[in-house]
Amino acid sequence: GGLGETERGLALALVWAGLPDGRVWTEPAVNQALKARLAAAARFIGVDHVELRRWLVDLQWLQRDDYGREYRRVPRAALREALQPLADVVAGTDWDAQAQQVREGRAQARAERRAAWERGQASAA
Repeated sequence: GGLGETERGLALALVWAGLPDGRVWTEPAVNQALKARLAAAARFIGVDHVELRRWLVDLQWLQRDDYGREYRRVPRAALREALQPLADVVAGTDWDAQAQQVREGRAQARAERRAAWERGQASAA
């Protein structure tokens, strides 16, 4: 939704990096793959899997046949030259694990702040 051009490019690269290379998907299968990405590292993207699929196809991260029946992740070497640096930035990292670590750290920090607040409330009473 509200991502700027640079942020959307990085977000799409992140989704692209999490999709297996060399696989041919049906539309339902690519939808499931994109839903999984949106449930994990790409959870911050404020769109549904259909809009995400359109973005990926329109911006040439995914190839779709003329009938919309088959989808393929564009290999890094076949990406448009402008997309290759983004692909390089996200390559080789387990973004789902990274996102999970960040979420866990933030949850722990929230729990610690809440505990400190509750201790303050108890001492004030």
